[in-house]
Amino acid sequence: MASLTQSVSRIFFGAAVAGMLALAPAQAKMSGKDAAAVKRISQHFSGVPSMMGEFIQFGPNGEQTGGKFFLKRPGKIRFDYAKPSPILVKADGKTVAIHNRRLKTWDYAPLSKTPLRLLLSDRIDINDEAIKGVKREADLTTVYLANKSVFGNAKITLMFDPKSYELRQWTITDDQGKDTSVMIFNVQNNVKLRDRIFKINQLANTRNSNDR
Repeated sequence: MASLTQSVSRIFFGAAVAGMLALAPAQAKMSGKDAAAVKRISQHFSGVPSMMGEFIQFGPNGEQTGGKFFLKRPGKIRFDYAKPSPILVKADGKTVAIHNRRLKTWDYAPLSKTPLRLLLSDRIDINDEAIKGVKREADLTTVYLANKSVFGNAKITLMFDPKSYELRQWTITDDQGKDTSVMIFNVQNNVKLRDRIFKINQLANTRNSNDR
């Protein structure tokens, strides 16, 4: 089960766990249409401060897990992995924590140094140096992000519906070139979520999503 915890750490912590730091490369120049697409995605982000739904995670070796997620911007998210997985992931606005209930272990990283900060911001800034490219297709708008000073050699790809601008999937490419993807579905927007479900308390807060 330790390998599952390590796999989840790679997704949500990215290079923060490895501690790889370097200068950020220059921002890619976007076309007017690409910038407009990012702006519309950002506007949608701002209009959806909370959401909940289900997710499926695809690992680099074909492994597949899933569960439910709860998101409250800015900075808060929770992933409850379905049984028999004992994994719980939380971000409380400052810290990301991965809890293995079976092993009773916790792993932590600053939210600001993980890929989750891009998902949990109020918006995506078109001037953000992390944006390295945008690909617009009929069924998908893809935003490529990388920042060595934050994520080391990892790369993050966010995929959005081109009409609704809702987030559909993200992929983390680690420094070894291995991809891990998370796809979300059955999403409900603008739901009421209590802050307590995002609270990181390694002694007590190990209940499932029914405490929302």
